[in-house]
Amino acid sequence: MAPAAPDAERGVYGISVAAELVGMGVQNLRLYEARGLLEPVRTDGGTRRYSANDLARLRRIGDLLGAGLNLAGIGMVLDLEVENARLRAAKQGPRTSQ
Repeated sequence: MAPAAPDAERGVYGISVAAELVGMGVQNLRLYEARGLLEPVRTDGGTRRYSANDLARLRRIGDLLGAGLNLAGIGMVLDLEVENARLRAAKQGPRTSQ
């Protein structure tokens, strides 16, 4: 029996590990959260836990910063990307298995 695939939504990385994995400082991650650019899950004790999806979003933020966007512009781009993905999924409709 093969092990279950990791859940990309599951928060497993602490802030220090997440920051190291994406090549950013811990304070940057806190700033991006404060600005509403990402929302990591929190444990009952309040510790941030970052998922694989959060790491991908942080990398995207880094790419957009490198392209010269400010945080407000990055927020708009990320929102538009999410909306675009939602519209594409709605256009494709439900998938049927054959």
